[in-house]
Amino acid sequence: MIYSEKNTAKRVKHIKYTEISHLEKEKFRRLTGVKRETFEKMLEILSAAHKKKKAKGGRPNGVDVPEMLLMTLEYIREYRTYFHIDTNYGINESAAYTTIKWVEDTLIKDGTFSLPGKKELLKGDNDIQIILIDATESPIHRPKKNRSCTIPVRKNDTR
Repeated sequence: MIYSEKNTAKRVKHIKYTEISHLEKEKFRRLTGVKRETFEKMLEILSAAHKKKKAKGGRPNGVDVPEMLLMTLEYIREYRTYFHIDTNYGINESAAYTTIKWVEDTLIKDGTFSLPGKKELLKGDNDIQIILIDATESPIHRPKKNRSCTIPVRKNDTR
């Protein structure tokens, strides 16, 4: 008997914020990678930005704002691929990429969670206990291959 990929692939139920909001402080931090207070602050920033973004209208998102944040924290903490996130949350890979990128950009733009700059670190008067290394995927910009980029040469001109 031959099984198709659709029949054998099972959708894993994703964790909803309402299901984990009752967890103890330590278990919440172990699951998400951040303290509950930090999560709530991130959620406030993202909710305000999402409300501002959707004030003009547009299509509703596939997941709610708390799930967007959980998805991003999963991606950062476990370095899961977009395919795995896609499977868990029921959205496609490009939507997962767009959502995670939006959450990261929004939190960086807010400035609450930004790290000190290079000049600040070189002063040496900061007592930094943890250093983070960014190993996230980043898009590569490659030149397009088309006729305008290449120089056409005739066969009789080549030797």
